[in-house]
Amino acid sequence: MPASIILSRLSLSTPDGRSLLSSIDLTFGAERAGLVGRNGVGKTTLLAAITGEHVPQSGRVVVNGTVGLLQQDAQLRAGASVVDLFGVRDALNLLRRAERGEASAEEVAEVDWTLETRLASALARVGFDIAPDTELDRLSGGQITRVRLAALLFVEPDFLLLDEPTNNLDRDGRDAVIDLLAAWRGGAIVVSHDRALLETMDAIVELTSLGAARYGGNWNSYRAQKAVELAAVRHDLAHAEKHLSEIDGKAQEAAERKARKDSGGRAKRAKGDIPRIMAGARKDRSEDSGGKAAEIAERRRAQALDAVDAARRRIEILQPLSVKLPSTRLPAGREVVWLDRVSGGYRPERPVLRDLSLAIVGPERIAIVGPNGSGKTTLLKLVAGELRPVTGTVRVRRDFVLFDQKVSLLDPEISVLDNFGRLNPRAGANECHAALARFMFRADAALQIVGRLSGGQLFRAGLACVLGGATPPSLLILDEPTNHLDLESIEAVEAGLRAYDGALLVVSHDEAFLDAIGITRRLDLGSKL
Repeated sequence: MPASIILSRLSLSTPDGRSLLSSIDLTFGAERAGLVGRNGVGKTTLLAAITGEHVPQSGRVVVNGTVGLLQQDAQLRAGASVVDLFGVRDALNLLRRAERGEASAEEVAEVDWTLETRLASALARVGFDIAPDTELDRLSGGQITRVRLAALLFVEPDFLLLDEPTNNLDRDGRDAVIDLLAAWRGGAIVVSHDRALLETMDAIVELTSLGAARYGGNWNSYRAQKAVELAAVRHDLAHAEKHLSEIDGKAQEAAERKARKDSGGRAKRAKGDIPRIMAGARKDRSEDSGGKAAEIAERRRAQALDAVDAARRRIEILQPLSVKLPSTRLPAGREVVWLDRVSGGYRPERPVLRDLSLAIVGPERIAIVGPNGSGKTTLLKLVAGELRPVTGTVRVRRDFVLFDQKVSLLDPEISVLDNFGRLNPRAGANECHAALARFMFRADAALQIVGRLSGGQLFRAGLACVLGGATPPSLLILDEPTNHLDLESIEAVEAGLRAYDGALLVVSHDEAFLDAIGITRRLDLGSKL
């Protein structure tokens, strides 16, 4: 039987009982399927249900074949080495004892003589060459992800279940994962916000609070189909609003006709032209017919309102964020950042960066790129003043804001609205609400406590509070802003940054993101090593 994963009327909930997905019907075969949706919608939980680590609320999961799961945030044992991720430490020790002639005859019969070759082959498939005994605490987060992926390939499963496999990877690591999946001939379900990776998919499955929808083709094909859906929903909304207007117009006309007729009837009764009994009967019939007509009209109006509301809800889901922001008033020739022969790092005797010079003038948009460990975050901290240079000079305009991956500039204990007021003390109440609404924090959404927001909401709240004021800062410094964001949130961040007319200094491995925000220059720290 061909390998397959079948989900039948599957419903999932969180451990505290909050419903995530209801009555999902999906089938996966030997294909590469990208799984997308808002943070918190249930993508990771769905993978856990497939592996049996999460018990569904209802429905069935049928897996024909073997699966290998790459979790997003797996806990690692202290002191563990590369070989421990493969789960073959004992087998490797036995092989080495046999090679030294220290194994018994019974043990030699159990030796896997191809083990080291297969380990090296699995690592090579993710573009990595490393000794099996290398301790994991010597590796970066991105390198560990590549080793964990190689460990999945080592056991040759029928299905790969990958949860954000390119998070924390540098460009080479991302390319290795993309190349691997492009050549993969088994089944793969990939949770990702990496649009370059999603371009290699055979299908995109979108999860929403309404259920699951499958779109044939890769990311660009999915976006094209969504654009068609958006156009159709806009048409439906326009039609529903027109129908509602027509119903209201007809109701008004009917009310005016009835008022004229009632007025005429009262005048005739007052003159005595109509016998009293007949006048009473006509009045009763008029009230009956008027009541029924009003009931029918009200029912039609309620249906029309429902159609308008439904279309508007779909528009809000499908419509990308588009914002207008106040100007920073940054002149084109104004110096924003100036570094002269700077060396720096966390240990003065071993600087990460050496003799680096950089100038940002006017509203330039500069991307800092390079492999993991090349000093990208170190450079941002030197610019922001969080690290002092060992040698050289750093000069930066005062009005800048650093967005780290935790958006630490926001107070997690208070609401989005209160954070806006804290960062923009001169803003009035109406100005605060209007600015937050531009970033989709409308009404009660602005009252949410920051510490309870998802990653995407958190970054969007940070942008709203910083860019929504009367005069945004001249410089934004961003450290991997798309990590842990869903695709909708990334597009919202892109829209906000496109509307910003100040200078940007950005560390990111996401090429699609860098292109979308209009990067004008790149500094490759890999060439500085």
